[in-house]
Amino acid sequence: MKLALENMTKSTELDEAYQDAAGNVLVAICRHSWRAVAQHLEAEVLTGVFPHRSLLYVMGVLTSKQELLNQEEKACWEEWLTKIAFKSTQFLKVDVWSRELLWVLTRPDRTVQEQAPEKAFLFVFYGLVLQAEDDSARVRTHLGTLLGTSHQWPKQREGIALTVGLTAVRHLDHVWAALEQFGRSSPIKCSLHSFSPKAQTSEDLRWKWASSTLLLAYGQMAVKAKAHILPWVDNILSRMIFFFRYSSWDETLKQSFLTAILMLVGAVSRSEAAHSYQFSQIPELSECLMVLMEKEPKDTLCTPTRQQTIHIICSLCKLRPPLNLEKKSRLLTVCLRSVLALPLLDVLEKHTCLFLEPPDVQNLYSQTSEALDQMLQTFITQNPTAEELHFLLSHLYVWLASEKAHERQRAVNSCMSLLKFLSNNLYLDPKEDFKRIGQLMGMLGILCQDPDKATQHSSLEGLGHLYQLLLRQREASRVKEPVPKKLAQAGQAGQDGALLWSSGDQKAAPPAPPAPREAAFPKDQIFQLSSHQVTKEVMKHLTLAELTDLIWTAVEGLGSTSPFRVQAAASMLLTAVQEHGAQLETVANLGQAIHLQLCSVRIPQAKDDALQAITLLARNHTPELVAAFLDFSITLDSHAFQLWRALGAEQRGSRLVLATLLAWLQERPLPGRPSHSGLPPADKAHLRLLAATNTLHSLQLAQEFRKTVREAYPQLLLALLTQVHYVLELHLPWEPPPRPGRAAAVSSPLSMSLEALKSLLFTTGHCQDFARLELQDAWDLFTNLDTYPQGVGLLARAMVQSPCRQIKAVASQLLPSLQSQEERARKVAILILNEFLYSPALLEVLPERDALMVLAQSIRDPSPAVRVLSLQGLGNILFHPEKGSLLRGQLPLFLKGFFRSSEPVVVRVMGTVADALHRLGAHGAGAHSLPLALNARSFFDDERDAVRAAAIALFGDLVAAMAGREPSSLRTQVHQGLVPLLLHLRDRCPAVATRARFAFYRCAALLRWRLPHTLFCALAWERGLSARHFLWSRLMTQSQEELSIHLSQALSYLHSCSHRMRTWAALFLGYTTCYHTRAVSQLVSDGDLKLLLCSKQPPAATRDGASPTPPEAPVGDYGARTFENLKKEREPGIRGFATSQCRFLRELAARRQ
Repeated sequence: MKLALENMTKSTELDEAYQDAAGNVLVAICRHSWRAVAQHLEAEVLTGVFPHRSLLYVMGVLTSKQELLNQEEKACWEEWLTKIAFKSTQFLKVDVWSRELLWVLTRPDRTVQEQAPEKAFLFVFYGLVLQAEDDSARVRTHLGTLLGTSHQWPKQREGIALTVGLTAVRHLDHVWAALEQFGRSSPIKCSLHSFSPKAQTSEDLRWKWASSTLLLAYGQMAVKAKAHILPWVDNILSRMIFFFRYSSWDETLKQSFLTAILMLVGAVSRSEAAHSYQFSQIPELSECLMVLMEKEPKDTLCTPTRQQTIHIICSLCKLRPPLNLEKKSRLLTVCLRSVLALPLLDVLEKHTCLFLEPPDVQNLYSQTSEALDQMLQTFITQNPTAEELHFLLSHLYVWLASEKAHERQRAVNSCMSLLKFLSNNLYLDPKEDFKRIGQLMGMLGILCQDPDKATQHSSLEGLGHLYQLLLRQREASRVKEPVPKKLAQAGQAGQDGALLWSSGDQKAAPPAPPAPREAAFPKDQIFQLSSHQVTKEVMKHLTLAELTDLIWTAVEGLGSTSPFRVQAAASMLLTAVQEHGAQLETVANLGQAIHLQLCSVRIPQAKDDALQAITLLARNHTPELVAAFLDFSITLDSHAFQLWRALGAEQRGSRLVLATLLAWLQERPLPGRPSHSGLPPADKAHLRLLAATNTLHSLQLAQEFRKTVREAYPQLLLALLTQVHYVLELHLPWEPPPRPGRAAAVSSPLSMSLEALKSLLFTTGHCQDFARLELQDAWDLFTNLDTYPQGVGLLARAMVQSPCRQIKAVASQLLPSLQSQEERARKVAILILNEFLYSPALLEVLPERDALMVLAQSIRDPSPAVRVLSLQGLGNILFHPEKGSLLRGQLPLFLKGFFRSSEPVVVRVMGTVADALHRLGAHGAGAHSLPLALNARSFFDDERDAVRAAAIALFGDLVAAMAGREPSSLRTQVHQGLVPLLLHLRDRCPAVATRARFAFYRCAALLRWRLPHTLFCALAWERGLSARHFLWSRLMTQSQEELSIHLSQALSYLHSCSHRMRTWAALFLGYTTCYHTRAVSQLVSDGDLKLLLCSKQPPAATRDGASPTPPEAPVGDYGARTFENLKKEREPGIRGFATSQCRFLRELAARRQ
């Protein structure tokens, strides 16, 4: 020991290294006898001369190295140091001693990062000496002098702060005053406001980080003063916040602030009296912490700043007053974003590759992530309620739904850690209902299908812990259990006696938990199951509200841009509906939400699962879903149509859907005054009525509803006819006026209703009924209230004449309609009944006597229109058979009227004959049918348009009236009328062409031609050469034996005054010559052939302005000239056809000559 003491102060070439070696010998001796060494050190220190550096080195090593002394020796050593410091207070009065002390303290260290043990000890010793000093003025003087030294080096700042903190143990007030005085000094003010990094002088660098020294000093004050610091906390925090906000921002200030705050909150947390204090600066401090976190680089992790900040937040949560909800929400949001949004660890490590001493990024992130989990656990520990759990999880949901895999993985890990913490520690009251647990269950269930395996595993584990929490809660709700000891400690009663987990609002009764179920799996075994099994098992224990939350979460997942999330959400939705669809209540909103999400689903399997869920929901909730779907079905897009198809995918469901739509179709609000825009009052009932009409129209085309629509044809027919009448009563325009600059996107209610009616006939196999109305242009009759009865009558007449197989079914629905409260429904029913009286099938459903009784009752109907129609029905020949002979007796007299000179008289007479034929019904015209046919045909080519139209219409009515019982002579007339009717399809008068189309179709029906539907389409809608060729081919195929008659009739029309008729005739002859050359040569006589090649000239002047043929034209050249004229037609096909025919006729004429 003596040798060491002697060499410690010896000066050699090695200087401090030699002295330190000697000092280390003395330190080694202390391991065995530290008290002896302490006596020698005490003697040297208290000589009055400032201790040699080597003595301070030994004391510094003994103070800093904990392993040299045991706990008891350490305490004795500290007590000895305090005693030496007390004895050294006398030297504070000695200027030489004080100046040398200050010189040693301010002497630069060997390196910036390391501080010599003697200097570190001297800061401690100086603080202990000032602590022991009784003269407060001297204490303030020394502190002021120390604070006035340089603050450039980090160890220097830490040492000054430590000295200040040790002094505050006995001189808290004076230390505060000294710090306040220093904080208001000119150098500090300059460092706060005028520091410029572009002009850094040595004086600037001395004071640049003085704010950091002050922050550390405040922190050390709190640590050393312990419980005495509580009254000073708000003042200290206010100064810390001030220097944080107004000092130059850099990493040094940030770390000093965090270190100081950690020391302060640590000191406060260790004080048992802290809970009795209200700290007013906590909200301001939390704002600073949020600013600090937000300023952290978003793509790097090089410092423990985030970790330290989160630890501070955890400590603040334990102080009063507690953070309000808004502040806590912002803190959570900022912290989660700062940690979870960091790039992948590989990316973070790349950002540190250029550092001289790169940090351990993985360890740093692991610690930061653990701090985040601890913060969440602290929040729930301080407020162990289901409300708080929902609050915390709601901030994680946005990250659980992130599009970035690593963010989802981190979020689900935090969520799982929180649930595991709650599962292992009974903080939550098991009798309290969890809020929105279904939403969490849904999100975790979806993440179980995440492509990332780690996310899958964490999600599944989280589901397992959630399942355990749920089972504990369900068991507690059924059996009253004693409160666990841990839970009782965490929930100590407050002043009002309420437990800490109590929300304070116990008025509303919680939703009833599901009926008791036996858990299918032990609690621990849940972790061994697949995600699908876990999800199904958890669903069994959810309340209806929780199950609804889960389903809504799945529906929201359908709108995600992540394919795995969409598929997982669809699978979960389907599973939930399969297991618990019958229990759901808010199905209408659910259906609308699925529609909104369906447009964004691009995965076929996911879309199929969502539609299958709709199908399953329809088993128990069809009316609600139909009402919901009607809200978006006024204009039916493809996604809405898919939902309707899914709704009726099962036969029972399709029937219920159709029945519900029919019920909505009968909910007709009273028509009000039309607005200026022409639209009806936009109430919900009216809009749904239009939507129901449009939906019925669309569903008739769906495969799922085809059979059901056929079964419900009678009800649909009557409902749609009544709907058309209702729309007409609203006096709406036929089509909505288009807005300026925009095309009309929505059909008018009338056109929508009519299209639905047309589609019903067309899609249910009633094509003949549809064809009869279409060929007569009868649909226009439904667009006006005055002509509406005539349109309904023609429809019913078409059903009788077809004959329709649904007449009996429709007739059975007429009686309920006649009892309806709606006048329009009774009116439709009586119109149809009057026409059905001509059908023998009616009597199978409604015998003659019953029909007579129904009509007699309808005479007393409140509606005049119904009464008039009933009287007309009572005059039917069914009830007065004697009328048949009377009407037939008048027919010869009517024939004479055909030859009157007055056109209106002729037209009216022909119309009267047609009406008589209709009234005769099954009795028919008898022997008068042939004269009627001959006379009607004789007027086919009359020059008067109205007469031609009336004659062709009468001929068609005669053919329809005699169908099924026509004599052979009438069939001959029909065959002879086909070519004129075919050629009159191109008549210059539109009315004549319309009558010709309908009469031609009736003749084809009587002759039972094949492909009636294709024939109808060609007659109704086709106008080109293909349609003409088809009609010619049908005529040739079905009437080959009358080929000579057809050719002669066509030849005669070559002399027609109408250019259109001549053109049609030429085309007819050309087709026949091209495709039936051999038949023509066999069937046509020499005279016919001569007529074909050498036809006479037409009149000198034609009615349509065609130029006359010169008298000297050679024989046989007119046929060629007819085709020569066709070569000038506008249609290219006709021109080409005419060219080839001209060539053929000249060759044929040359051969015959």
